[in-house]
Amino acid sequence: MIAVCAVAPVLNLVVPAGSVFHMSDYAVALIGKIMCYAICALAMDLIWGYTGILSLGHGLFFALGGYAMGMYLMRQIGREGHYKSELPDFMVFLDWKTLPWHWTFSDSFLATAIYIVAVPGLLAFVFGFFAFRSRIKGVYFSIITQALTYAAMLLFFRNETGFGGNNGFTDFKRILGFPVASEHTRMALFVATGVVLLGFLLLSRWLVASKFGRVLQAIRDAESRVMFCGYNPAGYKLAIWTLSAMMCGVAGALYVPQVGIINPSEMSPAQSIEIAVWAAVGGRATLVGPIVGAFLVNGAKSWLTVTAPEFWLYFLGALFIAVTLFLPNGVVGLFRSRARKEGKA
Repeated sequence: MIAVCAVAPVLNLVVPAGSVFHMSDYAVALIGKIMCYAICALAMDLIWGYTGILSLGHGLFFALGGYAMGMYLMRQIGREGHYKSELPDFMVFLDWKTLPWHWTFSDSFLATAIYIVAVPGLLAFVFGFFAFRSRIKGVYFSIITQALTYAAMLLFFRNETGFGGNNGFTDFKRILGFPVASEHTRMALFVATGVVLLGFLLLSRWLVASKFGRVLQAIRDAESRVMFCGYNPAGYKLAIWTLSAMMCGVAGALYVPQVGIINPSEMSPAQSIEIAVWAAVGGRATLVGPIVGAFLVNGAKSWLTVTAPEFWLYFLGALFIAVTLFLPNGVVGLFRSRARKEGKA
């Protein structure tokens, strides 16, 4: 990641466009987007790979972080919108006279940064507190998380909620005073995403190697035995669940200015299922595996949706089934097992 963040600006901004070593704006946007997905996959690995909690609702936390950033970007448009109003265009179209209460401080980047981590974290904490206290786990927990994200998606589709309805937020102009469409701004966002991904990876490595991480793995393998040893699994699960939600919120906030749009489709159950697929393909409980899985699956998606868009969903389903049956430890797990066998030989 350090090499990518150091080399990419040179290949994109310095190397001429006609050179074979030039990195196109499309490649910058694609890799930046996948790095955001990789953060979500890493968050999924912490709760699924190391704690044994399969969430099918992490797309909700990703979207909440994205909406928090989208609200800030919409306020930065100012009077440059279609209706030349201080209100976002969709509010003028719907004949709104003032900003709703939940848009308070949305013009402040500092407040937005707090919302990005606080809103997903608070929702995850409240939901997890009741779910883990009631000892809901396994497939029942997965179904509830999927129901939660689906309910939120239906809520955000409604125009009266003040989140742009079906169209969401788009047509962004500036971030921190810099033009969003500028190649220098896009590269800065690209580098920031890489640095955040690397930071979360190092944080995750430290967590899983600590006593806290060993307790999480014990909960995954034998939760009842952990309880008999005097630990309270609910507190540990709630902590890692909340942290993973906040990580997804940060990923969503980095995703929106690079992609240029956020709408309720990011909360669809399919989006959350894809996050689990990335972790499974790369390899659970490996940390680097989900990152690899995010790049492999989304790279294949970018290629197949252009060359054979009608087969993409079939490929995704077949990939998940094949990994479950033949590669239970994912791609990284396969390479590690082969390396161990060669070492013994």
